[in-house]
Amino acid sequence: MQIIFFAAVGMLAYVGYRSFVREAQRVTAKIRRTEKQAANGTMGTLVKDPKTGEYRLAKD
Repeated sequence: MQIIFFAAVGMLAYVGYRSFVREAQRVTAKIRRTEKQAANGTMGTLVKDPKTGEYRLAKD
């Protein structure tokens, strides 16, 4: 019974850690984009929509 409990706690810790790392990478990328935009004097980053071929501002 205890091994099931510790396995569940271990899986929960692993999933939480992966979620934390994913969020940290997202925030770091946003900060780098913002710094680059400030250095270049731009108002945003354009991304191309693969379906329509139009450029739009990147959403966070």
